[in-house]
Amino acid sequence: MTASPFDHPFLSGLLGDDEIAPYFSAEADIRAMLSFEAALAKAEAGHGFIPAEAARRIAEICAGFSPDLASLRSATARDGVVVPDLVKQLRAAVGEEAANSLHLGATSQDVIDTSLMIRLKAITFLFAGRLSTIAAGLDGLDRQFGGNRLMGHTRMQVAIPITVSDRLNAWRAPLITYRDRLTEQNFPVQFGGAAGTLDKLGAQGPAIRASLAQELGLTDITQWQSGRLPIADIAGLFSSISGSLGKIGQDIALLAQMGHEIEIAGGGTSSAMAHKQNPVAAEVLVSLARFTATVLSGIHQSLVHEQERSGAAWTLEWLLLPQMTMATAASLRLAGELVGNIRRLGTA
Repeated sequence: MTASPFDHPFLSGLLGDDEIAPYFSAEADIRAMLSFEAALAKAEAGHGFIPAEAARRIAEICAGFSPDLASLRSATARDGVVVPDLVKQLRAAVGEEAANSLHLGATSQDVIDTSLMIRLKAITFLFAGRLSTIAAGLDGLDRQFGGNRLMGHTRMQVAIPITVSDRLNAWRAPLITYRDRLTEQNFPVQFGGAAGTLDKLGAQGPAIRASLAQELGLTDITQWQSGRLPIADIAGLFSSISGSLGKIGQDIALLAQMGHEIEIAGGGTSSAMAHKQNPVAAEVLVSLARFTATVLSGIHQSLVHEQERSGAAWTLEWLLLPQMTMATAASLRLAGELVGNIRRLGTA
C-alpha cells in the first residue's frame, strides 16, 4: 500500500504510467546526479581548473557507482538533502587524489535541480510524442465523422447544430500548441555554488557553467536557485495540457450522458447495473485536470523562495512536481486510449 495513487497497487492501473514512473525512481535520480558530477569534472578539467586525470577518474567511477541507499536515507533525514552523503561516498570511491576535484564549486541544490532538469527534458520529449499521437487520432476521427452533425451547447443549454469537425477542432488546436511549446521548452542547468555566485570558480565560473550545460544537453542561464521560474513554467504547461485534455473528457462524458451522439468501446462496468458502460477514462481526465490545477497553486507558493536558498519552498516542489508530472502523464495516456476507442461520433 502506498500514499500516492500513481504507484498504488491497483489505483495505478487507472492513474499510473509505467513509462514515466521510472524517471522518478531513486535509481534514475541518482544516475542523473552522477551525470552532473562527471560532467562538472569534465567541464572544469577542460578549463584547466582540475587535473584531466582526476576528471577521467571521476567519470569512470560515476559511470558504475552504486551508493549505499540505507546510508543515503539516514543522511537525508539528518541533512535534509541527499547530496552530502552521496558526495562523501563518491569521494571514498574515487580515491584520495581525485577526491578534492569532485563536486568542486558545486552545492547540493546544483546537483538536485540539474538531475530534475535532465529527467524532465526526457519526459517532455515523450509527452510531445503523445500529444502528436492524440492529435493524429483526432485527425482520423475528423476524416471519418467530421461531416456528421452534433448539437452545439452553450452554457449547458442546447444552442444550434454544429459539425463534428467543429468540436474536434476545438479539442485539437491547443494540443498542437502544447506539443510545440514542449519541444521549445528550455531546461536549464543549475550551477551557482554556495550562494549562487560561483564564488569558488572566480572569473572562470560562467565559462565552466556553459561547458557543463553543453555537456549535459541543457540550457545555460544565470543561477535560478532562488528564482524558480523554470519550475513554475513547466508546471504551468503541464497543468494546461491536463486542463485541455480534461475539457475533452468532460465533453465526451456529456456526449455519453446524452447517449445518441457517441459510441465508445471499452467502457467501465458497474457492480450493480450490468447494462452500464461507464465513461471511466473521460471522467478521470476531468479529475486529473482539476488535480493539476490545484497542485499548480502549490508550485506557485514555492516561488516565494526567501533570500539565496529556501529549504521550505524547495521541499514543497519535491512534494508537488512529481505528482503533477505523473498526473499529466496519466492524462495523456488516457486521452490517447479514449480517442482510439471512439467508434462513432455525431449523427449523419
